[in-house]
Amino acid sequence: MKITIIAVGKIKESYLKEGINEYIKRLRRFCNIDIIEVADQQAPESLSPAQEEQVRETEGESILKKIKPGSTVIALDVRGISLDSVEFADKINNYAISGNSHITFIIGGSLGLHNNVLKAANERLSLSRMTFPHQLTRLILLEQIYRAFKIINGEPYHK
Repeated sequence: MKITIIAVGKIKESYLKEGINEYIKRLRRFCNIDIIEVADQQAPESLSPAQEEQVRETEGESILKKIKPGSTVIALDVRGISLDSVEFADKINNYAISGNSHITFIIGGSLGLHNNVLKAANERLSLSRMTFPHQLTRLILLEQIYRAFKIINGEPYHK
């Protein structure tokens, strides 16, 4: 199975980089995993709604260019479906069983995802109703993907 994460922005904090690298290392025994970073746009607090939309659109165009044809696209969106870890594992396993061996997760920037990206997604997934910084979201997603593979393979993992 191949997992791709397309994420807006670079990880700046060393503690997040360490955690992300640790989960990538752990995941390599279960799948091929790639993280593709696209540039984030300047988004100061003083942006008008039209300027915010422009930022989302520009970031969205960069994201859409990176999606490989035939990949199942799952956009992380606070309004998406909510799954527990077992349900998430079942979803990933069902994709693999049905021949969808490439899943692409999309993490937007600080202003979220443009509607064009949401429309291109096969599914929308919410990690929580809470708001997380998009850099932290990457670490949380990787941990949940790792947990899913441990569940799928019947291997123990902390609860």
